[in-house]
Amino acid sequence: MAEFDYDVLVIGAGPGGYVAAIRAAQLGLRTACAESRETLGGTCLNVGCIPSKAMLHASEYFDHAANGSFAKLGIKVTPELDLDAMHGQRKDAVKQLTGGIEFLFKKNKVTWLKGRAAFEDAHTVTVGGEKVTAKNIVIATGSSVTPLPGVEIDNAKGIVVDSTGALELAKVPDHLVVIGGGVIGLELGSVWRRLGAKVTCVEFLDQILPGFDGDVRKEANKIFKKQGIEFKLSTKVTGVAVNGDKATLTVEPAAGGAAETIEADAVLVSIGRRPNVDGLALDKAGLTLNARGQIETDHSFRTAVDGVWAIGDVIPGPMLAHKAEDEGIAVAENIAGLTGIVNHDVIPSVVYTWPEIAGVGLTEEAAKAKGEVKVGKFPMMANSRAKTNHEPDGFVKVIADAKSDRVLGVWIIAVPAGTMIAQAAQAMEFGATSEDIAYTCHAHPTHSEAIKEAAMAVTGKPIHI
Repeated sequence: MAEFDYDVLVIGAGPGGYVAAIRAAQLGLRTACAESRETLGGTCLNVGCIPSKAMLHASEYFDHAANGSFAKLGIKVTPELDLDAMHGQRKDAVKQLTGGIEFLFKKNKVTWLKGRAAFEDAHTVTVGGEKVTAKNIVIATGSSVTPLPGVEIDNAKGIVVDSTGALELAKVPDHLVVIGGGVIGLELGSVWRRLGAKVTCVEFLDQILPGFDGDVRKEANKIFKKQGIEFKLSTKVTGVAVNGDKATLTVEPAAGGAAETIEADAVLVSIGRRPNVDGLALDKAGLTLNARGQIETDHSFRTAVDGVWAIGDVIPGPMLAHKAEDEGIAVAENIAGLTGIVNHDVIPSVVYTWPEIAGVGLTEEAAKAKGEVKVGKFPMMANSRAKTNHEPDGFVKVIADAKSDRVLGVWIIAVPAGTMIAQAAQAMEFGATSEDIAYTCHAHPTHSEAIKEAAMAVTGKPIHI
């Protein structure tokens, strides 16, 4: 039997990778994790989920103070923006959390191999110029920003930036143009809109938030417009020219037509993400990519090569940190001879704007394509807690199978939608019917009562509307 340096070597220390490494070590496997960043946590903790939420939270407070929301509550304030301090609290949150992962590695005896990893064969990689062998190798290298052809991103200049650069802007731009109406563009666009920027969102499709439920997409568009974000839908960007400290975008209708220009102080390119596979030398391990540049795996996260596994953004499925985390636990358990499973039909998605937008399961459109459904909706303006908090925007929508009443999807627009969606996901994981949710006692007054009412509405019996 061949001797290996490690039982498990994880390539990448993002949410999927570091979780896989810790779980493997907990299960008694000699574990290492290769990571080239100076800090652990990957894109999510360093330049993604965590710092963006820090800025969203801080900018929410500023916006409430500036737009009179606090005054409605009897709190009179005159806010003054200290952008350096706002960036400081963001960096502090990142430092604490990435440092926490390093502590967990030490606690669980996970070896951090610092450097980029590249395959030599299916059981050997080179990290920082040294060869390391492992019985099992898990590819968890995440994803990076999809470039827009012909548009050069330069985060250092702070004019044409990606999501990383948009977190680091040294001043509030007078006019920010966001290319892409997806989750990242709407979140970061919201941050700078709240802090005083004029924000224009250019989206190639005819509606924002692709992949979300149709009712949610329409309502979200109305809410963001009311907040001051301008949308140019069914519009494509054909070029971005930088002159001094300004950028000029050339746009035209997606279906073709006359071009026009837009002047901006900053441009955020956020048209999606792509798997990080460059430089891994996957061919040396015997791996090939699918048409979308992803690594295919089976249900247990095995690749076509024995002993090589893959999870997270490099495999098919939504590019979400929590999806990668669940896969990290599952792959470690599978390697250890246990049964690790991820139900990819119940992966929630959240947009951390104000209000938040969240969904799990099928959209109404997708559910109807599979068969007959029943739908219940309940508006947040009829929810007592939302009323007392002056949070009337949004609704809860429950989609159930017409015959079995089993819940197929739940979609929410509400200030705490990201927290509320966990109840829906857990209910669906247990195969709940809308009646199960409707007859579950919910505390009063809470936002979550809207989920109960929407479930009651599936059978036409909501109480408070």
